[in-house]
Amino acid sequence: MWPDAVFQAGSALALTGWLLLVSGDRWPEAQRVWAATLVPLLLAAAYAAIFPALYVGAPGGYGSIDAVLALLNADRRIALAAWLHYLAFDLLVGSMIVREARTLCIAAPWRVPALALTFLFGPAGWLWFRAQVQLQRKPEQLSQT
Repeated sequence: MWPDAVFQAGSALALTGWLLLVSGDRWPEAQRVWAATLVPLLLAAAYAAIFPALYVGAPGGYGSIDAVLALLNADRRIALAAWLHYLAFDLLVGSMIVREARTLCIAAPWRVPALALTFLFGPAGWLWFRAQVQLQRKPEQLSQT
């Protein structure tokens, strides 16, 4: 079935992007083009092709947890679209972490925990990174934020 093929392809694309992000600074251009742009663009295009047509008339919605659950359980293609949404946005957040970490001169090995958490638990990785940035700031920098 095509949803299974799209699930496998989307997951493999995202994993490739994540592997580039955790590779350190070996391939910054590939990280920028592939992980931060091309892969999220492809995932977003797949999401945009799948979800809008299915959402119209689908049971559920966004008004309550029960409505969200009904929406996600309505059709496995909607669950696939939600998965593509997660893959795209988590990879974009991971790309932002790498970009900001470079700007702040946070060495590649110190980025890996935040990237791993973002890969596995999305917002928890971003939260970890934000805490890491605050802990690494010098006292004079803290007064400027």
